[in-house]
Amino acid sequence: MPLYEIETEYHIIITWADNEDEAKLVVRDSYPREAILRITRRPRNSWVISKAALGMTGRTDPCNIARDCLAKAAGDKIHAIRLYMQETGVDLEKARKVIESNMIMGW
Repeated sequence: MPLYEIETEYHIIITWADNEDEAKLVVRDSYPREAILRITRRPRNSWVISKAALGMTGRTDPCNIARDCLAKAAGDKIHAIRLYMQETGVDLEKARKVIESNMIMGW
């Protein structure tokens, strides 16, 4: 089953579907009010995201710290961002990227 990347106004969705029409249905079911801006069939069955593109660099594992912050904040994104900033000393934008990327991964 092919892997599709679908960009909407506010999300990028990665999903498996038998064809492009089924991939569009996944988006319409999950985000019915968002227009599909772009849909791409990925050449492989895996998806890779650059940590540097998310603002995550260095030798530490920000995922574990971010996940601890999300757990302490009971999933409250704003509170988790504040906790992450306190724990690591990073700026607001970097903390937001790390927390949001971990929320997407299903912390």
